[in-house]
Amino acid sequence: MSDFEKIKNKLKNKLIESKNSQEVESIKAEIFGKNGLINSEFKKLGSLSLEDRKKVASEINNIKQELTKLFNDKAIALSDSEIDEQIKKERDDVTLPEKDFRIGKIHPVSQVIDEISSIFSEIGFSVEEGPDIETEYYNFTALNTPENHPAKDMHDTFYIEEDMKTLLRTHTSPVQVRTMLKGRPPFKIIAPGRTYRSDSDQTHTPMFHQLEGLHIDKNITMGHLKGCLNYFVKEFFEVEKIKMRFRPSHFPFTEPSAEVDIGYRIENNKIVIGEGDKWLEILGCGMVHPNVLKNSKVDPTKFQGFAFGIGIDRLAMLKYGINDLRSFFECDYRWLNYYGFDPLNVPTNYRGLSK
Repeated sequence: MSDFEKIKNKLKNKLIESKNSQEVESIKAEIFGKNGLINSEFKKLGSLSLEDRKKVASEINNIKQELTKLFNDKAIALSDSEIDEQIKKERDDVTLPEKDFRIGKIHPVSQVIDEISSIFSEIGFSVEEGPDIETEYYNFTALNTPENHPAKDMHDTFYIEEDMKTLLRTHTSPVQVRTMLKGRPPFKIIAPGRTYRSDSDQTHTPMFHQLEGLHIDKNITMGHLKGCLNYFVKEFFEVEKIKMRFRPSHFPFTEPSAEVDIGYRIENNKIVIGEGDKWLEILGCGMVHPNVLKNSKVDPTKFQGFAFGIGIDRLAMLKYGINDLRSFFECDYRWLNYYGFDPLNVPTNYRGLSK
């Protein structure tokens, strides 16, 4: 056996017996390095005859291929083994007790949406949704808003296109029209969602949450509207009595229109909802304008109904004593941990909304 064969077999056995990646890399240098076995043998070819040179070069190449395959297989095997060993060392034992356990919190806005949905579902309302990016037609024209109405001003509305045909919806009222166009009366829906207006201060944000209510049927009156809202306010604020008044107002999409105030008093520097000598506006409402019904393919001589719009964020502030609307959107975990709700505490009328 030649010296080359002896050295090759020695390095081959050494490679097979290697225990880790560092040893393999060291053996690799002995075999394939600048002064390693393979290069050293190739350097000797110059002293051989042409015939012997071809024969020996072929043998060296075969051995080189054999060692290369062996090296690659060994490197992969060791790599997999080392990864498995590392995983075993770093694996978490799920049977151990937690060191620092934190439960997530439901945002007050999400909680209030669930509370409102629970209340209205008890009296037959279903939930509908619509797109945040709306057309000028659905957001204004179909809702009987005149061309020169100040709500269309760019200072109030976020327009997406320069031709002012596409915008971020300024209210959830477009869901009224979309719902009526895709079905037939009667309709009894609520539509919670995000809305957008160019405004920002302690009680206004550029993006806020609103809930639209709509009930269309035969022989619906303002009396039904008052009874519906009376039930809602008592259930939402979880009080047995509520002092409520309807003040005449104007909205393009309702006629007659009204704003709703509820009574309250200040007790120990806190607002107590229900009765008192003070009034607080909470929502706008009215009977759906006949033009809105016509634009929604509903015959106003046969059907009529009411609609109302509720500011979800402001109701949350009022019910849970939150002073600044902007804090809803600041992503402060400390604030959410204080005002947030247990994720398993799903609001229900029979068990209590916020208990």
